[in-house]
Amino acid sequence: MKKTLILSCALALAGLSTSAMAAGGHGFLRGEVGQSDTEVSFDGTSESDKDTSAIIAGGYWFNPNFAVEGHVGSLYNTSLGNDQELDLITAGVALVGKKNLGANNTGFFFSGRVGIARLTMQVREDDFDVIDDESSTKPFYGVGVGYDFNENWGLSLNYDRRTADIDGIDVDVDTIAVGGEWRF
Repeated sequence: MKKTLILSCALALAGLSTSAMAAGGHGFLRGEVGQSDTEVSFDGTSESDKDTSAIIAGGYWFNPNFAVEGHVGSLYNTSLGNDQELDLITAGVALVGKKNLGANNTGFFFSGRVGIARLTMQVREDDFDVIDDESSTKPFYGVGVGYDFNENWGLSLNYDRRTADIDGIDVDVDTIAVGGEWRF
């Protein structure tokens, strides 16, 4: 499944027409802050908890409707006692589609993204020493609505769904976040 998704992403990028790239693109940076609902299932039991999420993303808009992006961020953090903390960290790449409803690529918009995310479950001691680190890489998807104030600045409300299978532990993370995007 991973190889198929990676190949599809590569073919989509390779298939960009020169006219789409000639339309003029721009780089972008986006910050998102929200809430993640993390559900962990193992041995027939399931537990759920919420925490603040923070993600930084950046990428390139090839035209007003198509971009590629990368992201990194924290989805969950909790204390385990004995000066230990558990962090759930994400890093990934995605293809992004967007449709503005206003003139000149401003006004309200709808967006969607699909890609691959690596979720890392990390146990740290004394805030810095990593004592355990397990990861899983799987496809993820997201949708958003927002408003572009001008060609360079917009705000959005985003929903993303990430999953992982780490040493027989199923992890499902649903995130709702407010994002600000600066295009340059």
